[in-house]
Amino acid sequence: MEQVFTQRLLSAIVLIPLVVGATYAGGVWFFAIIVFAASIAGYEFFHLMRLSGYKPSCFVGLVLIWLLLVDARYPAWQLARPALTGVIVLSLSWQMFKKDSATPTVDWALTMAGALYLGWIAGHFISLRDSPRGFEWMVLTLLSTWGADTGAYFIGLSLGRHKFFPRLSPKKTWEGTIGGWFCGIAVTLLVGRCIGLGFAHSLALGALVSAFLPLGDLAVSMMKRQAGVKDTSGLIPGHGGMLDRIDSLLFAVVVVYYYARWMGLI
Repeated sequence: MEQVFTQRLLSAIVLIPLVVGATYAGGVWFFAIIVFAASIAGYEFFHLMRLSGYKPSCFVGLVLIWLLLVDARYPAWQLARPALTGVIVLSLSWQMFKKDSATPTVDWALTMAGALYLGWIAGHFISLRDSPRGFEWMVLTLLSTWGADTGAYFIGLSLGRHKFFPRLSPKKTWEGTIGGWFCGIAVTLLVGRCIGLGFAHSLALGALVSAFLPLGDLAVSMMKRQAGVKDTSGLIPGHGGMLDRIDSLLFAVVVVYYYARWMGLI
């Protein structure tokens, strides 16, 4: 356990400055780190599906992920609709000629689903960062997620007794989950105050983000359980794969983006 904690700490020391630096720089630097993370996570997703006995197209999936991220960076190009249309038609047509799969329709569906899951949702990072006061909104997203995850990890480790969702994630406990909720809300209130966000908005965002974070994590746990693996890969010591690392963030950024947009904050 001590070795795992040390690995997690060292990985965080290396990765957090890179993420924060790219987030602060914005523009092409932030776009590049999102493309990199989504591409690695996409590869891991398609690998998990192959371990599950299916044969989705990693190449087609990654192409669609890239197109969706480019659309988020340059919305004036209106690339999403033709990109989705083209990839759906061409990939489905190509699938008919493949002879090495017993489940061609499922393979095609998994290719599209994985690309939409990662490309479409990850595009919200770019849209949020490119919005007015985008750096502050991204800092709130990152810190509230990290605060909730860290709180859930340590509180679950020390106080966890009652299983939260044993069918998908045997180690998660109600104590850790509830602790993560409170930590996430507390961090969001603190960051919200620092960036001039009102108490009511900070509290609402903290509650919403903290509530959705376990769902993002459990979604990937469901995929790993199906594939029969512990981590999506061994890329990040102590953390697993890229998809393991961004699963909660994918849900958090959607919550923050649409809350801020619908409330007229961006």
